[in-house]
Amino acid sequence: MPTELYLIRHGESVANVEPIIGGRKGDVGLTDRGRRQAGLLEQRLVDSPISADVLYTSTLPRARQTAEYVSRGVGLEPRLDDALRELDPGAADGLSVTEWRERYPGFGPGRLSANPFHEFAPEGESWAQFLGRAGGALMALVNRHPDQTVVAVTHGGVIETSVMLGFGLGATAHHVGFDLLNTGITHWRHVPSTQQQDPTWTLVTLNDAGHLAGEVSGDDPRQAVPTPPEE
Repeated sequence: MPTELYLIRHGESVANVEPIIGGRKGDVGLTDRGRRQAGLLEQRLVDSPISADVLYTSTLPRARQTAEYVSRGVGLEPRLDDALRELDPGAADGLSVTEWRERYPGFGPGRLSANPFHEFAPEGESWAQFLGRAGGALMALVNRHPDQTVVAVTHGGVIETSVMLGFGLGATAHHVGFDLLNTGITHWRHVPSTQQQDPTWTLVTLNDAGHLAGEVSGDDPRQAVPTPPEE
């Protein structure tokens, strides 16, 4: 029997809007709009339930606050999983994107794209390190919960990781772009290996944010500046 894995991106955060590098220090949680988005997500989960067996959340505030809404929607208390957090920005945590580029010119976006093994900033993760850590976290979830339905509130980078690993893309494919919406739902089905076949991952839905159609706003619901650690 497969494991159903639902990955939910957090609602719009202050780090998305400022934009600031939102690690453990820089993340101050959701905007008012992010809470509206999470409320719409909650209502969707009530109206179209996911029969979840367990709920996990990243330890960063924007994910934990979103998980409060998801918790009411699926009727489960969230379990904290630090491995589901976004890429660790190290010394850049809490800086604005402009400050990051000015203070660490050798660590800017161009270096990240050119070398996925280059750290985001001193003491931070590289894209390759993050891919390994986040991929390991996702594998741990499906291995821990065979034949169950798992919901995890996490970040854009972790969802990108799921797509890249699911389609066999490594760290050097970092140039592949994604346009993931806040509170969007990505659904994977994992079938473990047997004596007859290798394990398989099936992408059921990607970036499903139909519930945001009810959001009254003239703004684009997507983030303004897509940088990995503030996803």
